[in-house]
Amino acid sequence: MEKIKADLTLSIRARYPLLYLLTWEEDRAERIVEEISQGVGKELIFWTRTRGFQPAPKDETNPLKPEDALKSIGKSGKKAIYILRDFHPFLEDHDVVRHLRDLVSQLKRSYKTVILVSPVLKIPPELEKDVTVFDLPLPDTRELGQVLKNLLEPYRNSDKVNVDLSAELNEKVVQATTGLTRNEAENVYAKALINNRNFSEEDLPLIIEEKKQLIRKSGILDFIGLSTQMGVVGGLEKLKHWLRQRARAFSNKARQYGLPEPKGVLMVGVQGCGKSLAAKAIATEWNLPLLRMDVGKIFDSFIGHSEDNMRKALAQAEAMSPTCLWLDEIEKGFSGTQGSGQGDSGVTARVFGTFLTWMQEKTKPVFVIATANNIEALPPELLRKGRFDEIFFVDLPQHGERMEIFRIHIALKKRKPEQYDLNALADAAEQFSGAEIQEAVVSAMYMAFAENREFTTEDIIKAVKETVPLAVTAQERIADLREWARQRARPSS
Repeated sequence: MEKIKADLTLSIRARYPLLYLLTWEEDRAERIVEEISQGVGKELIFWTRTRGFQPAPKDETNPLKPEDALKSIGKSGKKAIYILRDFHPFLEDHDVVRHLRDLVSQLKRSYKTVILVSPVLKIPPELEKDVTVFDLPLPDTRELGQVLKNLLEPYRNSDKVNVDLSAELNEKVVQATTGLTRNEAENVYAKALINNRNFSEEDLPLIIEEKKQLIRKSGILDFIGLSTQMGVVGGLEKLKHWLRQRARAFSNKARQYGLPEPKGVLMVGVQGCGKSLAAKAIATEWNLPLLRMDVGKIFDSFIGHSEDNMRKALAQAEAMSPTCLWLDEIEKGFSGTQGSGQGDSGVTARVFGTFLTWMQEKTKPVFVIATANNIEALPPELLRKGRFDEIFFVDLPQHGERMEIFRIHIALKKRKPEQYDLNALADAAEQFSGAEIQEAVVSAMYMAFAENREFTTEDIIKAVKETVPLAVTAQERIADLREWARQRARPSS
């Protein structure tokens, strides 16, 4: 915030005639400009198509037409900053553009500055060399913290509302709203306060869910709700331990300790062994928004649009940081990067290059979670050290893990796992993946339901014996995957 204020002040003092402030937060932008106007000793005047100039001129009529407003600014002898709200639609009118070009030369010889404030960037070619564009960044944690403090202050002496948040909880609540505008954050805080009459860890999922509205509007990223707990992920104990060690790694305390923010994790392995489930559980475990990037949505038929879509998606993920960005089966999205250029004019390679550069250079806390089944299709650049913090190999579950997976899925079906012989089930389901174990339980339920009775251990074993697991049908490919992972990846269990 201080940087853009300093940059705007410098531009105004240097007599830049025409500034373009790109933001959805009109009120916030105008508060910043008001502070600047006081610092440089200039009057602040607003104009809209509906109300004309505010404050209204005393000696003349208040112009509502954009051409008349520009003429009035040109004639004025005031030492002022003029903010033109939502002026972008008029920039399609050649007469308005011509008036602006005429005005620019006058502004350079005066103490007047014109600032266009709009959520849409629209600059006609004739004005490209005269306009200086500024992006108003979304509120940072310091500003959001002040919004929260201001909201809670009236309740400071109330017995009904507890506003004494611990430093750690205050930080988590504020971080959960990064990526929102000031007004959106204030609404979310108010909603959580009304919902619970108190702020607690339980409010964090509610706050994070509010971000879903932002993602739905973009159409490039998908918002995944915090619905998958780590407790429903069977096995993968080494992966879980690694994640637990980093659960507080996005806090200010970790920065003060000297720790960098985690970059991401790549999970490769056998299909159906819990990689996607673990990806969802990571975000829930850390109370971070989970955004899924569907690479297929990135690619566009128009030249240059695919690269732009990738940049927009990454910018949106950064705006909502700290967050988790999930790319499921990443090898399918970026397959063919080596041969890109023959069939798609190099679009895939350029989009992939944009993503790789961002992974290496990103400064915002976005934790990338990538999953892959076919390691041979992964571009070697993706596996280079520095892209991910760790590469985990997710293999078929061992005996104890199979018992745990059966226990989880039986419990999810609202049955008591202790009434089933989990040891016998784990023995019968050797070489079964977690997904295949889940299907075996479902198949057993269908058998029993058709006969109007409860399903039993024997039903599940029968369903297991009727299934040919992937480990048998794709035996050679799994063996090659294990050989690759033996020296290149860390076992997840």
